[in-house]
Amino acid sequence: MSGARLAGLARRFVSARNAVPDAASVLSALPMPAVVLDADDRFRFANQAAELFFQQSIATLMGMALGEFLPVDSRVFAVLRQVRLQDAPVSDHDLLLQSPKLHRSGVSAHGAPLPEMPGAVVLTLTDGSTAAMLDRQLNFLGAARGATAMAAMLAHEIKNPLSGIRGAAQLLEQNASEADIELTQLIQDETDRIRNLIDRMEMFSDRPVDRAPVNIHRVLDHVRRVAQSGFAAHLKIIEEYDPSLPPVWGNRDQLVQILLNLVKNAAEAVTEHGRGLGEIHLITAYHHGVRIAVPGTSERVHLPLQIIVRDNGPGIPEELRSTLFEPFVTTKRGGQGLGLALVAKLVSNHGALIECDSRPGRTSFRLSMPVPPPGEPVPLELD
Repeated sequence: MSGARLAGLARRFVSARNAVPDAASVLSALPMPAVVLDADDRFRFANQAAELFFQQSIATLMGMALGEFLPVDSRVFAVLRQVRLQDAPVSDHDLLLQSPKLHRSGVSAHGAPLPEMPGAVVLTLTDGSTAAMLDRQLNFLGAARGATAMAAMLAHEIKNPLSGIRGAAQLLEQNASEADIELTQLIQDETDRIRNLIDRMEMFSDRPVDRAPVNIHRVLDHVRRVAQSGFAAHLKIIEEYDPSLPPVWGNRDQLVQILLNLVKNAAEAVTEHGRGLGEIHLITAYHHGVRIAVPGTSERVHLPLQIIVRDNGPGIPEELRSTLFEPFVTTKRGGQGLGLALVAKLVSNHGALIECDSRPGRTSFRLSMPVPPPGEPVPLELD
């Protein structure tokens, strides 16, 4: 290789190493939500963390204004006004961002002027509620263990009536009409699934869960049919699915159990408070999500698959939200407070996250689930 060519390669190498990334690349790499707002507070740039924070795609955000997410008296707008007035960075902390499209607490907002765009502000948001939620996730496993002993004692007593239910369904099936046969088969399938859950009480141990690629839409369809054949027959169930969603990495029976508990809680919340137009929304979406460390290992799990169960009930009292997934915590008359404790344990089994966002007329339980690991074969029936 000639000396001139070698010198040219060296100059390009040094230039590449000394290159300064552009501002958009830096903002895109930030782990916290970062947006650029123009003088009219319209989005001109958003990174992937902002996409998750606002629950909107970047392409959608580009056509929106911040005022579509927050009321005009929000302290965030005060931060933006001060940045423009002082032409200097301004911060505010412990903000409550609440509107029909957004509900976040403990948020810190940091604004700074952007000289290249007169009136524009770079706004970064640090979500304290997410950090608190992640801390609570690490405690869910321990909280759920309080229900283990009771569940073990009840297992034997539950099996006996299950056998009677299944036997009665088989007898009914012999003389059932074609339309009713589907219901009798559903009863048998559900009793078999519950018996399998009882037979595998070791699910409450710390053993790894048998997981495989699961079509979450088929799971949700099964849960919907069970709900509408029983406890949610009087309610409207609305499906809002992302058809391109890949399979989740999970245990089908445990996912059914998780979602049945969440839908049953939603149905009871709506019914108990006499809301005549009760609705339950089943929603799936793909977001870039978060990565969490698995306790006791160096593994970090990516959780981009979102499954949401939302109802228009009265909401969960503020004083119960921090202990919602602990055993014996309930707002129901005569409730045992074990359903969400089991949900917490099963979610922990999957290395997944669950969070609750509740206000009057809109309560959402959001599951963040992993995708199958690279190289894991996906059965054709999942397509």
